[in-house]
Amino acid sequence: MDIFINTVIGIFEEGLMYALLAMGMYITYSILDFPDLSVDGTFPLGAVLTGVLILHGVNPWLCLLISFAAGMVAGMITGFMNVKLGIIPLLCGIIMYTAMLSVNFVLIKAGTGGMAIASFFTKDTIFNSSLATLIPKSIGGFALRTTIISLILVIACKILLDLYLKTKSGLLLRATGNNERYTTMLGKNPGTIKIWGLMLGNGFSALAGSVIAQSKGSADQNMGVGMVVLGLASVIIGISLFKRVGFMKGTTMVILGSLIYKASYQIVLKLGVPTELNNAIKA
Repeated sequence: MDIFINTVIGIFEEGLMYALLAMGMYITYSILDFPDLSVDGTFPLGAVLTGVLILHGVNPWLCLLISFAAGMVAGMITGFMNVKLGIIPLLCGIIMYTAMLSVNFVLIKAGTGGMAIASFFTKDTIFNSSLATLIPKSIGGFALRTTIISLILVIACKILLDLYLKTKSGLLLRATGNNERYTTMLGKNPGTIKIWGLMLGNGFSALAGSVIAQSKGSADQNMGVGMVVLGLASVIIGISLFKRVGFMKGTTMVILGSLIYKASYQIVLKLGVPTELNNAIKA
């Protein structure tokens, strides 16, 4: 029974963290209809940047904001390539992802003194310092602090995103994804709005990388492999399964999609599939 409960806790823990990535993909893929592959680069950007900053004594909560901002900058460049240079969305993502391989490599090398991995197991993170200590590390014999903090973060981000999507700017973002001509008729520049949407999406991607790196206590540039598949799977599963539930918001759908995806993945792993097939299983 304990094994089952710990497995469920693990599913919720990881599913909630990756739900932040799914919310970013929801903005770019579902709202903007922009197949953004650059998240494979911005996710590890948030992780690597967080690892380096924590090693240099930066507050782990501040690392979340810095990572989000760094992801937004990367998203802005992706949007600029598409809107201003006329490069097709898929190629924009591939170019950005390729460039981020070098950026992340330089960051981690410079920040760790030449190491390929930023390890900060003994440093303060959002899960073991400050306000986190107010939450018991173990409840009923089960380690729930990380899951609870992840849940609080996801709920906070979901509420903020839902509120934003109700604003004039958020409605214009939706309108641009549905019909750019309509946005132009309103006297707004759809290109600028598209860039802003990509900034938000990649900001969430980097934020997810920051949170997951802090939960693991380490970061490296290979953490981004397969993030596009994971994020899109969460979005597609969530929207496909719950689109007929009228009262459910899109952000809620993708969060549930992330949990379902992680649960499915864990079930397959429990069947004894070799670890070298992990990425094939994800796909």
